[in-house]
Amino acid sequence: MGTPAASASASGSTSASASGSPAASPQAGAPAKPPTMAPGPNGLTPVFERAKQQTDKTVALTFDADMTSDQGPRAADGEHFDNPALISTLRTLKVPSTIFMTGRWAEEYPDQAKSIGTDPNFEIANHSYSHHAFKSPCYGLPALDAAAARADVDRAFAAFRQAGAVNTVPYFRFPGGCYDDQALRALSTAKVTAVQWDVVSGDAFAKDPGAVAEQVLGGVKPGSVVVMHCTRSAAPVTEEAIQRIVPELRKRGYRFVKVSELIGK
Repeated sequence: MGTPAASASASGSTSASASGSPAASPQAGAPAKPPTMAPGPNGLTPVFERAKQQTDKTVALTFDADMTSDQGPRAADGEHFDNPALISTLRTLKVPSTIFMTGRWAEEYPDQAKSIGTDPNFEIANHSYSHHAFKSPCYGLPALDAAAARADVDRAFAAFRQAGAVNTVPYFRFPGGCYDDQALRALSTAKVTAVQWDVVSGDAFAKDPGAVAEQVLGGVKPGSVVVMHCTRSAAPVTEEAIQRIVPELRKRGYRFVKVSELIGK
């Protein structure tokens, strides 16, 4: 994944609660009003990368549940875009987490989307419906124009509601992490905070869980956001890496939180 330079606002900008957010009524354990950041210059969608308060030893593990709009045939042929073992491990280890889910993933795995989205251990954030690019070029992903990009976000939130996922938050992660001012402008009416990261796990297509764990452990700082994946076919060793990462970070005094607990701090 690439990490484009933030162009709307620096991480840790002043937070504000957005009225009319797409978040549904949360279950117990989810924030009643998930904090969002104030708009950036000229009303652009704000971008969050890491907590402004960088003395508390907190870290947010985030997992992208990727699936593009045209991958249905591959799923029908047996390719696994889900990772139930990872979700089970996060529950067993009691690690609060934020799942950035595509709408297409929620449609393919509605029972899992509902299970994740009604579990107070998790919150579901928007990773678009189609996992197409909001800026081009972006790792070969097909690109959306501004109108299609805005509609894509709404369609993903609708897919979460249809699946019965209620612990949703008004956060958005750009597919591939690719964005520019035009993309931030296109989403300005969606009332979401764009969430990037400061630690790349390297789990995408990795084969060595130890290497993934070491990369995360070497990068985490107080207030960090770690990007990982919840897709077996594209990130097959993530669950095993988590079994190494979580105990070690706890040994170092870190507390795991959802993104909603970092924004505004």
